[in-house]
Amino acid sequence: MARPDLSAVRGLGPEVARALREAAPVVSVVGDLVLDGWWQGTTERMTREAPAPVVEVATRRYVPGGAANTAVNLAALGARVRLAGLVGDDEAGRRLTELLAAHGVDTSGVVRVRGLVTVAKNRVMVDDQVLIRLDDLGAAPAPAAALAQLAEAATAQATGADAELVCDYGTGALTGPVLDALVARPAAERPPLVVVDAHDLAPWARLRPDLVTPNAGEVAALVGLAVGDALPTDVRVERVADAADRVLAATGSQVVVVTLDHDGTMTLVREPVDAGASAGADAPAGRTEARVRHRTWARRARERQASGAGDSFVAALTVGRAAGLPLTTSVDLAQAAADIVVQRFGTSVCSTDDLVVHLDRTGDLMLGVDDLVRRLDDERAAGRTVVLTNGCFDVLHRGHTTYLTQAKQLGDVLVVALNDDASTRRLKGPGRPINGLADRAGVLSALSCVDYVTSFGTDTAVPLIRRLRPDLYAKGGDYTPQMLEETAAVVEGGGEVRILDYVSDHSTTGIVDRIRGATP
Repeated sequence: MARPDLSAVRGLGPEVARALREAAPVVSVVGDLVLDGWWQGTTERMTREAPAPVVEVATRRYVPGGAANTAVNLAALGARVRLAGLVGDDEAGRRLTELLAAHGVDTSGVVRVRGLVTVAKNRVMVDDQVLIRLDDLGAAPAPAAALAQLAEAATAQATGADAELVCDYGTGALTGPVLDALVARPAAERPPLVVVDAHDLAPWARLRPDLVTPNAGEVAALVGLAVGDALPTDVRVERVADAADRVLAATGSQVVVVTLDHDGTMTLVREPVDAGASAGADAPAGRTEARVRHRTWARRARERQASGAGDSFVAALTVGRAAGLPLTTSVDLAQAAADIVVQRFGTSVCSTDDLVVHLDRTGDLMLGVDDLVRRLDDERAAGRTVVLTNGCFDVLHRGHTTYLTQAKQLGDVLVVALNDDASTRRLKGPGRPINGLADRAGVLSALSCVDYVTSFGTDTAVPLIRRLRPDLYAKGGDYTPQMLEETAAVVEGGGEVRILDYVSDHSTTGIVDRIRGATP
């Protein structure tokens, strides 16, 4: 059966998650394997030996961790997963490989090493609060023979795969013979997509990966950049954007997706520059420029809940790209997967079914005006700035997503007000909208930059603006404040009008005309 063509997908919906499962790309994972333990108990007294609680352990739950958790997430999203890594010939190693096999992961590339201790991280919890984590890391490094065997398994597992994902968490097991083997293999044996998720990306620049996923701390260490999460969001984003050239050069990759924890992500790319546009007519042919291509926003969670969110993120990103989704859509998908798991306790897995439920959330974001007014009152009470924009948003395209991303960056909460079907028809003419209100709202609700969606049926947004009183009202660069009937209503409510950059060559009408012109 032929795979679905996902290259033109721009918005996220439940059907995208189902299509990924249908595509079932083959993904080879090589990485540091961990057995995560979650021990739940109760405590009612302190020990006599020290000022420490006595925990009576009631249950012990074990799940794959590290690269093993990434592999399980890949399998849960529909990928056919081949895994290469090292475990000891011990109880933890046997338990880990059994868990992986139960999740459908091919473990034929997992090398069991006599005398090696399988890395295990056991959390002791009382009332869902982690009291202590016990790490069993082992004292001895992996022997040379085991590393050579792992290098052979990694290259074999990757042959014929749609994607290769390297998960290097700094144990030192991967940056010797394994890295050498991956670099030295013939081009024909290299998968079409190579993704690296590593604590230290510098050694992996030799591999020339297609995509890397450092967090803010890893970027800081890589290029000497201060982007700690104590800084304001706009400062962190600006500093990473200014360092885009250095980050891309240091990683050896064409695409860097920087994860910013509770601030979401930003995607850095090296793209050709249009000589007749931003670069000027005198720009040399073939010139490229590093730039921020895309931003996402995260759903905040307590830190103690966030175990394994990065694994879910890189797994969904890899599946999306391996199945043919556009880069920006894949990043949105990955953000959705991370948003799902950070709301859960422990090392969690995001599945296709989880994404279907999450992406089919029109009812969560599509609100009536009265309900929305109450929500926005709460947002303002929490000190957040409300941004409003409106439009038809029929047949979502890159111009729309660029515009919405810019609008979100103006404040904290983005509300998108949709023209209902009748008002869209009055504005756009017969045959429009192509997609009904519920479908348009559903696609917008799946974008991480959109916080609330509502609708209105009047010819202008003036009545709605008077009810919502936005702090900022955003419109596209083909307008001026003087052209907008809504400006007076915004100012009356104490708000400001902001005009965003104009995104040329992206028109819903043009897309519809091309589609109709191509139809027999």
